[in-house]
Order: sequence, then structure tokens, then C-alpha cells
Amino acid sequence: MDELTVSTVVYESPETIYEFLRDFPGYAQYSEHLQAVRTLQGDGGPGTRYALRFSWWKLTYTAHSEVTNVTPPTVIDWKIIKDIDAHGCWRIEPLDELPADAPAGAEHACTVILDVTFDPHSAESDALNLPRLVSIGWVIKKAVPLIRKEAERVFTSAVEDIEGERRSVSLDVTTNSDHLKR
Repeated sequence: MDELTVSTVVYESPETIYEFLRDFPGYAQYSEHLQAVRTLQGDGGPGTRYALRFSWWKLTYTAHSEVTNVTPPTVIDWKIIKDIDAHGCWRIEPLDELPADAPAGAEHACTVILDVTFDPHSAESDALNLPRLVSIGWVIKKAVPLIRKEAERVFTSAVEDIEGERRSVSLDVTTNSDHLKR
């Protein structure tokens, strides 16, 4: 399994960050490739299912995800339930002290972490309607590196909205995936 972890410090309360992250349908406004998120069932708690409509190159795909566990205000676990073996979680870890470089007026600081685990080779080849002469292997080779770049872009934009103002965001990105290291 390949793993990707993206984390940063956010200057807001755990409760505010948690509520922001629970809004899966709102994620579409942060991603270049995520066109829409539709709630299929549930209220954001365990068992809630979403349809996430992605578009890239000549391909469109709807991923189906399910929230598997929540521990307010610190954890949201989810999994993809169709076509690929993938799961992840959002974690919010309050910091005991404000970092020295905290913005003026900051009262809270939390490390916000997105952990994603996936098997890029588990993608079902019939899940996409591929153009002639295009293999699922080619698609994976081209698309998987976008995950890292997209995660960085989404984090930066989301932090701005959570905190209410633009600032330079430092991200810690780690992976064991040869696909994502390119």
C-alpha cells in the first residue's frame, strides 16, 4: 500500500477545523479536478456516503466514499468503497503552545493531518471509459503524481478559508509511494 501524509499548522480551534473538514461537499471549491461532491446518504457521521465527481484530461470518474468513524473534534476516517482500495483520515491535533511564528491575534493552533493509504494497482480497469489505445497503467502513471500536487493546493486554499486570511502555509508532505515521489 502507498501512503501519503500532508500536514500543516492551522491557527483555529479544533472544533472550527473539524466542522470545516466535515463539509465534504465543500471540498469541490478547493480542487481543480474535483468537480462536485454529492451526499448520497447520511449527515456526515459514520455511514455517510458521498459521490465525488472528478475530471482530468479526457476522463471523468465518480468515486464513492464512506465516512467510517468520527471522533469530534479530532478525527474523521473515510474509505473509498468502489473501484480502488483506498482509505484515509483527517486528524486534528491541538498544540499546547502557539508557535513563535503564529499570526498576531491567534488564540489556538492545531496540526491538521491528512493521511491517505491506497493501492494504485487495485484500480479496476473497467471503472473508466478509456480512449482507444490508452491503458489503465498509463492513466495511473500520469494521474497518481497529481495527488500530491493537488493535496498541497487544496491545503493551502483551505487554510486560508479556515483562518479567514491569506498567509504563507508550510506543508509537511511525506510518502512511501514511488508514484508520488516523481
